[in-house]
Amino acid sequence: MSDRHVLVITGASGAGKTTAVNALDARSVPGVRCFFFDSIGVPGVEVMERDFGSGEQWQAFATGEWIARLGALPDEVRVAVLDGQTRPSFVFAAAGRAARRQVHVMLLDCSPEIRASRLAGARQQPELASERMNNWAAYLRGQADALRLDVIDTSSLTVDEVADRLEVLVRRLSG
Repeated sequence: MSDRHVLVITGASGAGKTTAVNALDARSVPGVRCFFFDSIGVPGVEVMERDFGSGEQWQAFATGEWIARLGALPDEVRVAVLDGQTRPSFVFAAAGRAARRQVHVMLLDCSPEIRASRLAGARQQPELASERMNNWAAYLRGQADALRLDVIDTSSLTVDEVADRLEVLVRRLSG
């Protein structure tokens, strides 16, 4: 069993993924490096459809590329944490590309009201607080429950409390 890991933090927009992973990254936990899915650039819908067939197929492709990239990191990176709004099934389908690393997925979730408040407030993206995003969040929660993934409900937690929980997990994984 490998002692090197990839931990994908997924969730709908506004659940607190990027904020929590940034807070974890700021703690400089030895052996842990944080990455952000969108840093590779997210093409427009028309490019996703033209080059990949759909947005979903682009997401599957990009998830596979990330998992392969993180799997190839040097051994001193004991835990690679990826903030990414992706399907757990795409992560697990790509897990074989992670070379010598175990792949894990954790969901960050929150209530629709909290998500809407966060998206309208600090994020200034109220258009993302939609029925579609609520359905996406419900889908991810259903997947997390079906796959028995760890879930952190960020609705009533501070950023530091979420980062504390992530730090406990990555320290456990990093041995």
